[in-house]
Parts: sequence; C-alpha cells; structure tokens
Amino acid sequence: MVLLAIIIGCVLGAIIGINAPMISYTYSSYLAIAVIAALDTVFGGIASVVNKKFDIKIFITGFFGNAILAILLTMLGEKLNVDIYLAAIVVFVWRMFINLAIIRRYYVEKWSNKFSKKDKEKNVEEDEEIAKKTNQN
Repeated sequence: MVLLAIIIGCVLGAIIGINAPMISYTYSSYLAIAVIAALDTVFGGIASVVNKKFDIKIFITGFFGNAILAILLTMLGEKLNVDIYLAAIVVFVWRMFINLAIIRRYYVEKWSNKFSKKDKEKNVEEDEEIAKKTNQN
C-alpha cells in the first residue's frame, strides 16, 4: 500500500515537475528546504513501516509540519540576515541518514536470514542423505 503511494507520488511529481515553470532564485531556498524536510518525513515513514509503527496521521502531520517549520526558519533567517536554514538542513539530513540506516539494517537482516534458512535446509537434506547411506550399509 505504502509502496503504491510512493510510486504514484513519484509519477505525479515527475509529471508536474516537467510541466511546472522554473522556480525563481528568490524562492529556491524555500523550496529546497521544504523538499529536504519532506524527504526526511518520507524516510521516517519508511523506517516506521519497517518497525511496524507506522501511523498515517503522524506521517501526514509530520510531512506538512516539518516542511512549514523549515520554510518559516528560512524566512526568519532571511529577516535576521542569518542562515538559520543551514541548521535545519543539517538536522533533516542527519535524520535521513539515521532512518536510512534503520531501513538498511532491516533489509540486510532479512536477506541474511533468508540465506541462513536456505543453508540450514540444505544441511538438513545432506544429513538425511548421509543417514540413508549409512543405514543402507
């Protein structure tokens, strides 16, 4: 279900991106920080699916809440003439790497368990063949 939503979102984003006008330099920093905040939420959602703790309400509120907070920090930074958005970028990217590590560990363990089960089954079959041969002799 979540995978289908991700695929649909990517296709819609690509179609809209191709047909959308160019973003002016004035708003590019706002869009960049909003995209990073949204990606952080997406990686967090995937990590929560892996941990079986996914809640759609938390995901949607986090998606929009993080993006809006990041945009507001960027606006405040411009008013104060301080690059506050850099702090938001560091935090969001750090969280993306943490969530990516959680996702990676899950799939590596799943893959390792799959191969260890196959090895155990193969060893059992070999043991059964050896037992048959020794019983025949």
